[in-house]
Amino acid sequence: MLTFIGLGLFDKEDVSEKGLRIIRSADVVFLEGYTSKLMGTAKEELEAFYGHPVRVLMRADVEQHPGELLDCAAHGNAVFLCAGDPMVSTTHADLRIRAAERGIPTAIVHGASIVSAVCGLSGLQNYRFGKSCSVPFPQAHWNPTSPLDVICENQGQRLHTLVYLDIQDTRYMTVNEAVGLLEGMAERKGVTIPLYVGIARAGSASPVVRAGPAGTIAKTDFGPPLHILIVPGELHDMERQYLERFAGLC
Repeated sequence: MLTFIGLGLFDKEDVSEKGLRIIRSADVVFLEGYTSKLMGTAKEELEAFYGHPVRVLMRADVEQHPGELLDCAAHGNAVFLCAGDPMVSTTHADLRIRAAERGIPTAIVHGASIVSAVCGLSGLQNYRFGKSCSVPFPQAHWNPTSPLDVICENQGQRLHTLVYLDIQDTRYMTVNEAVGLLEGMAERKGVTIPLYVGIARAGSASPVVRAGPAGTIAKTDFGPPLHILIVPGELHDMERQYLERFAGLC
């Protein structure tokens, strides 16, 4: 049996009671460590909390070499943990398909996701979000502008854009860095992004939410990771009031 369990947004206590019960009764516990991370806890704390050793898997382990994980699930009860909700990532959906192809039963225990959390923190309504995108760290010969294309397409339909920020090992893109990259793309293409909403440490006791133009965001100290960004489309009156009240929009 392979059970996919979402751990929620920030620390070890965000997991559901159902998920925690299944983790503690599992034969082997795997933790996915590449799409997102629980910044409010450490692997050692999770192991003490679960009463189990935790084996961290990186992208290649899941996408290219999942054999050991699937073997464990074929011969016992294995759990596959990830921050947020398990099925937001397409790589996890692919892993479930691979398990099914081997005749391994699977189940999902959902967790709080950043996809819904940003709506509560920003006040932007979930049904008004279009396609999401990601901003990667630039590399020597690779600096894609596709995130701006997605944003422009959404803005043309008066929709908001959720922008995921790159994670590379222990390097985490900040809201400020992402806005700088998007502003560079926008300048080269001759377009304007009038408003951003930056969010840091969703799910913690002290999240930061700030709305404003690029200049305002550039001066904001969002603090430690994880960060995420929203580029709003046209605002509804209640959305604007919420951002004014809770995100400092002027």
